[in-house]
Amino acid sequence: MTKLQVAIDLLTTEDAIALATKVAPYIDIIELGTPLIKSEGVSAITAMKEAFPDKMVFADFKTADAGGLEAEMAFKAGADYITILGSVDDATVIGAVEAAKKYDRAVVVDTIGVKDRVQRAQEVTKLGVAFVELHAGLDEQAKEGYSIQVLIDEAAKAGVPVSIAGGVNATSIKAVKESGAVVAVAGGAIYGAEDPAAAAKALKEALTA
Repeated sequence: MTKLQVAIDLLTTEDAIALATKVAPYIDIIELGTPLIKSEGVSAITAMKEAFPDKMVFADFKTADAGGLEAEMAFKAGADYITILGSVDDATVIGAVEAAKKYDRAVVVDTIGVKDRVQRAQEVTKLGVAFVELHAGLDEQAKEGYSIQVLIDEAAKAGVPVSIAGGVNATSIKAVKESGAVVAVAGGAIYGAEDPAAAAKALKEALTA
């Protein structure tokens, strides 16, 4: 079954925990967005894991170098997952995967900015990552003509475990599930909603229907 991940791109731990509290009943994975971690540091990870010990906590580091070191930082702080950028050298991914084995945690490769997401997803899966995030960033989504369908098609083609991030909402969630994605990542569709709990509930129901 496709899991639901909330991407929290707020800038304070307090606001992030307040949002997570509202949506937790419907969410499998709580993602601390890169801006939040840059703003608050790894203490935000610890605070979130302490508040929600039964949830998987996803630290969106988007690591570009020193994979083992940064993965260790995230895992020691309480993260279950860390993201490594797909555009980096394989050695960075391998270092993070080694740290993940040591802590019994997991690495996710984020394909933001990668030209051939499907090929890179297949390559890094062989290095031992848990899944690959097919990701169109906020700037890419803002471009004229952007459609999440690109990611949905790539997920179906990849043949490896992937998540989809980049416009997951009530309209696209069914197609995301049908693509075979193991995780659907919703950000603005939840935290930008008038009622985040209701938005998360609707997405979860669409995934479990």
